This record gives sequence, structure tokens and C-alpha cells, in this order.
Amino acid sequence: MKAYVAGVGMTRFEKPETREWQYWDMVREAGNAALADAGISYADVEQVPVGYCFQPSTAGQRAAYELGLTGIPVYNVNNNCATGSTALMLARQLVEGGAADCVLALGFEKMKRGSLGGGGADGGDFATSPVARHYGVMAARHGFEMTPPTAQIFGDAAREHMEKYGTTEAQLAAVAAKNHRHSAHNPYAQFRDVYDVDDILAARVVHRPLTKLQCSPTSDGAAAAVVVSERFAEERGLGAGAGAGAGSGAGLATGEGAGVASGGGSGSLVEIVAQAMTTDTEESFASGSCVDVVGQPMSRAAARQVYERSGLGIEDVDVVELHDCFSINELLTYEALGMCAPGESGKLVESGATTYGGRWVVNPSGGLISKGHPLGATGIAQVAELVWQLRGTAGERQVPGAEVGLAHNIGLGGAAVVTLLRAGSV
Repeated sequence: MKAYVAGVGMTRFEKPETREWQYWDMVREAGNAALADAGISYADVEQVPVGYCFQPSTAGQRAAYELGLTGIPVYNVNNNCATGSTALMLARQLVEGGAADCVLALGFEKMKRGSLGGGGADGGDFATSPVARHYGVMAARHGFEMTPPTAQIFGDAAREHMEKYGTTEAQLAAVAAKNHRHSAHNPYAQFRDVYDVDDILAARVVHRPLTKLQCSPTSDGAAAAVVVSERFAEERGLGAGAGAGAGSGAGLATGEGAGVASGGGSGSLVEIVAQAMTTDTEESFASGSCVDVVGQPMSRAAARQVYERSGLGIEDVDVVELHDCFSINELLTYEALGMCAPGESGKLVESGATTYGGRWVVNPSGGLISKGHPLGATGIAQVAELVWQLRGTAGERQVPGAEVGLAHNIGLGGAAVVTLLRAGSV
């Protein structure tokens, strides 16, 4: 049974402690926007997977209760930075497996200011950290410096890539400059300032070669997606007479459009064509390389599975939302997705192939670096952006003629989720 995204919604991603709200306020805003976008009510929802990393047990219920008290199952999901896409994957599996016809995937995070610790969600010690083995690989090869651990392990991956392939600091900065430029047109983005490569390079160094403007920030925010079966869509008339280019705009959920329409939602469905999750294998650790331990092998395997299941390849994709937690990870992901040969990713971004007018548009939302990165919301927010792109309703950041989109979401520890989406109706 096919699964479709019928509605999406999200809050603006905000710097922690700048807005007086709680995580349930975020979910109320994003969840109601997604339900309205789909043209349904919470009473139609049968199950709710909820993703988050930093809130307590059963926070999913506390958040979902803001949308209704109907007694349906609520699942609390945590998969590090891949949490949002994991919740979406559960929603798709429930629908494709026939266990439910209408599932609401939610993701949210209320974070603290400052860099993430390396010892788990609470920033605890490395001895009990689920990523202790990953950081052990880093320490064995590069030592351990007094810089933020996540920036350190990705920064060390960047050093390895530079040493092996000749990748330059300017090419790393080009990733961030592109994504900051894209976010200028995204009302959901935490940052909307535009920087050029020189600005990026001149910013404060977090862990060489990564500067502050190449690192995703801590963020508050939520995102939601309604996933439905063909049967449900047909019975409710969802997507009837609509295709790519239909639907409403992508403004803020607080009153700038947000995909909310009266009288039955936007009317435009987006098919989840294929989706795969992979976790670490022996390859992740065998080389002793930070490039592998931060997830390139997982991403490559997940992409390969999605291409095989869908019969589509990266050459069929028009728009990509990928996990640029640090600029180097965007380059590593180009290679993992098959957008270029190993070692050629720096030249690819420098050529303009991954922005408007190029072969693909990567991170039209601004990506994690500029849009923000509330861990539990990120994966669903990526899909929300792709839904707007495939509907043709992304406003000034619209990718012309977008028909196929790919989302890539990764978490250390580890999990990589790749989702292939296509515009269409039942």
C-alpha cells in the first residue's frame, strides 16, 4: 500500500530562550498547521509517533494532548539527530503495513544555548555515552582537544578529507555561504542573513577548519507531517484534481500562510516513493577514519537501498534537503548520495551545481546550518520543505519544475535515513 504526505506544518526555528514557549506550544502550532494543510481533524488520526531528544519520558503524550484527547497510541521516539525522520519512517510503515490509514508524525525540541555535549542527550560523561566508540576513533587518530565534541569529530573528518583529496577551506565555506544565501527567503529559518565565502572564513573558529558560520546552531522548534494511505486519500477526496503546483504557500504557521487552507486542505499529495534507515556496520569503524565514523558509509547504504527500491537514481532528483550539521557533512553526503565521485564534492559545490541554476538545488531551506537544528524536528522539517517544493508552493525559494525530492537525515550513534518523495495524486 502506498503512503502519501497529505499535510505538513512547522514553527519557525528559534534561538533557545528567545521565545516564551514550551515544547507543547511548538507542537500545537506545527501539528494544527499540518492537520489544516491536510484538511482533516485530529479525530481522524489513528496513531502518533513523536520524536524528541531532550525532554523527559512521555513528553510525546504531553505534546500530542495539545491537539486532542482521543486515546490513540502515541510513541516516544529518540534516534539522536535522525529522530524526526525516524518518527516519519514509523508513520510510513504503519500506513504501508495496513496498521493505520492516517498517522501524524511529530518532532520537536526545546534546547539549551551553547554547543551540544558529546556524552549523550544530557551532555553526560563519555564513559557511558552511546557514541563513546565513535569518539574513541577520533581520539585515537587525532587526539582530543578542548573544543565542542561534535564540532571536533566533524572538523577532524574535514581535515582528513582535505589531506586526502585536496579539499580547501574555501570549498567548505562555499557550502555555508550557499545555505545562508538560501535561507534569506525562508520565513521559518533561524538565521536569514547572507554571508559570502570570505565572511564565513573570517568567523570565529570552532574547531579548525570549521568556523561558527559552518556549524548548525542549537534551536527550538517543531514540525509535523500527516501520512495517509491511498484508501484514506480516496475516501476523503484528498489530492483530487491536484498535482504539483497546487496547494498553499509556505509562510509561518502563525499567520503567513503555512500551508493552511479552508475547505479541505491544500489538495496536493506527495508520495513517499521509498525510504530506508541504516545503522553503523563494521565499515564505520574499520578504517579508523572520522569520515567513516560520522556516517558516510551509513548514508551511502541508505541511498543505495532507496534507489534500488524506487527504480530511481540521483539523476532523477531535482531538490535535496540533506543533513548539513557541519559544512563538511554536506560534502560527504554529496559523495554518499552519488552526486559526485569520492573526493570531488568540494569542486561540485564550488561549481554551482548544488544551487539554483545548477544540476540540483541542495538545502533550499537553508539547511541545518542556517534554518536551524532542533534535533527532534529536523527530519520532518526537511520533508516539509520538500513537500512545498514538490507542490510548487515554496515562494521565492521555489526550485523550478521540481518533481522528485530526496531527504537525508543522520544521527551519530548511529542512524541514517534517506527518503525519496515524488509529486502526485492517487
